Amino acid sequence: MAVKRVLITKEATAVVDQLRQQHGSLMFHQSGGCCDGSSPMCFTQDELYLDDSDLLLGEIADCPFYISKDQFEYWKHTQLTVDVTKGRGSSFSLEIPMGIRFIIKSKLFSEDELRELELV
Repeated sequence: MAVKRVLITKEATAVVDQLRQQHGSLMFHQSGGCCDGSSPMCFTQDELYLDDSDLLLGEIADCPFYISKDQFEYWKHTQLTVDVTKGRGSSFSLEIPMGIRFIIKSKLFSEDELRELELV
């Protein structure tokens, strides 16, 4: 089985479920430094314009997770895990009005994991 490049915690999944009930289909995009640094941002499915510079990194909580090619170059050796924390971020992500924000936790892939990675 291929190693996933992006994961999500149970706590973050619960927030996604709440947001989906309120907003419908969702997607994530790994920010490249605007607004809230390099935070994962959650949008309604068609809210963010994607182009050839965006890569589908994987799927979390039934939501596609995209990253720009430039950001992928920085993160390609790490597994990203979306989590949630208290505090109001400064992005346009859907969870911000709830007084929480999504964050990324990362770990370097092992040599074995690198050989088993999902394709991007």
